[in-house]
Amino acid sequence: MQHSIPVYIAVMSAVTLCVKILPLALIRRPIKNRFIRSFLYYVPYVTLSVMTFPAIIQATDSPIAGAVALVAGIVAAWYGASLFQVAATCCVLVFLIELVFV
Repeated sequence: MQHSIPVYIAVMSAVTLCVKILPLALIRRPIKNRFIRSFLYYVPYVTLSVMTFPAIIQATDSPIAGAVALVAGIVAAWYGASLFQVAATCCVLVFLIELVFV
C-alpha cells in the first residue's frame, strides 16, 4: 500500500496542472460570450458555498443547531451586521441550542 502513495501524488498533480494550464493554453483570445463570462464569474462563489455550507451543518453536535445558526447568520448579514456580529450570533445560537436540546 505504501508504494502507491507517490502514484496518487503524481495523479493529483497531473489533474491539478491540467485544470489550471489547459484553459490558459487553449483559450488565447478574450471570452466574449455573456453566458460563459457570467458562468466563470460565479464559479468561485459556488465552489466556496459548496465547501462551506455542509461544513457549517456538520460542525456542530446537532445538525439542527448548525442549520438554525446558518439561517440566523444569513438573516443577520442581510440586515447589515458585521462579520464579527454574524459570527458571534451564530456561535451563541449553537451554544444555546446544544445546551438546551443535546
